[in-house]
Amino acid sequence: MEEIVRKHIVFYGRVQGVGFRYRSHYAAEQFGLTGWVRNRYDGTVEMEIQGKRMCIDALLCALEQNDYVQIDDMDTRMLAVEAEERSFRILD
Repeated sequence: MEEIVRKHIVFYGRVQGVGFRYRSHYAAEQFGLTGWVRNRYDGTVEMEIQGKRMCIDALLCALEQNDYVQIDDMDTRMLAVEAEERSFRILD
């Protein structure tokens, strides 16, 4: 069984005002991932995503393949898994 991991990711580029959070939510549900996503005041988008590493990679590929989203860079760090988390949310 593949290990469950949790990542904190900050996305840079054209990531606000293009449906990025809603696409993230849809893809997270599609791939069985949990966590959250929110816009930041500096124009970036912040996400914590948890699940199988392969599924997180698939979510990132799905986001990058969108015509309206342009991810120029990502800052990623590993976090401790939150065992009680059961869903993916869009935060305000």
